[in-house]
Amino acid sequence: MEAVQQLAPTVGIESACLVLGVPRAAFYRQRVPRPAPIARPAPARALSSDERQAVRVVLNSERFQDCAPAAIQATLLDENQYLCSTRTMYRILEKEGALRERRNQLTHPPYQRPELLATAPNQLWSWDITKLRGPAKWSYFYLYVMLDIFSRFVVGWMVGMRETSELARKFIEQTCLKQNIQPGQLGIHADRGSAMRSKPVAFLLADLCITKTHSRPYTSNDNPYSESQFRTMKYRPEFPDRFGCIQDSRAFCQTFVAWYNNDHRHCGIGMMTPATVHHGHAPIIWEKRQTVLDAAYAAHPERFVRRPPTPLLLPKEVWINKPQNSDQNTH
Repeated sequence: MEAVQQLAPTVGIESACLVLGVPRAAFYRQRVPRPAPIARPAPARALSSDERQAVRVVLNSERFQDCAPAAIQATLLDENQYLCSTRTMYRILEKEGALRERRNQLTHPPYQRPELLATAPNQLWSWDITKLRGPAKWSYFYLYVMLDIFSRFVVGWMVGMRETSELARKFIEQTCLKQNIQPGQLGIHADRGSAMRSKPVAFLLADLCITKTHSRPYTSNDNPYSESQFRTMKYRPEFPDRFGCIQDSRAFCQTFVAWYNNDHRHCGIGMMTPATVHHGHAPIIWEKRQTVLDAAYAAHPERFVRRPPTPLLLPKEVWINKPQNSDQNTH
């Protein structure tokens, strides 16, 4: 505003406000001094200080401290007593800051950001459940998938008619048995679905000495590998809009999992197949690729301008939510 006042005598108020981007109405409001507020006299019908104190004592009494002003008013009227209007009771409570909720309210606990690391297969698994459309509207089959975070290998899958904690428990138990998981070897991560947080699953994991972790609510990035695997499946050209029966869904998943584990080359694991990384054959394949590239470089070095070619690096570690202060590489 001071800049407008300095510029106005030269170019005028309108031009000064236009150049400086100041609304003229705001400029004029500032120039006119605001009148002092007029002291408002107390209404003749207002309660006296003693009467307000009496109402305050009643409202804060042990009898009425948990009651709403309307209930207090009705109770007093039934007892042939009138102190003031309900609205006046609210004004008195508001002046004391007593209108807020006085009961303990349910609050969600702070959910910790999961920071999980895998440096080899069968150290950290991720699992989730997705719906597969059935033959009719509102009918679904439920696909349970367990994924190894380090290798992206599908270590177990199952299609059921329902999403239940008992099916989830049997699915995890059979998958661990098939992979020969030893006590204290594995951690399993999942979102916060009812089956994932159920007592049967929790008791099973405790018996197997398996560490369990959960994603934060409504945070899909806390379980990215399972989400990505489901997306790969549902974007396959052969994925149908609906399955005619549960046998059809199981036949499709059997074919898809075989392709995903043995033929799908994943960018997150150096364009290797999940089975190659999971079973420890990736270093051999990497050496073969390096041999081919060395031969190509020896034949035509001029085609490789910056440096000799090398295959994509194999992952040494895989994170879910890598810590911000970590200096390690993410894959």
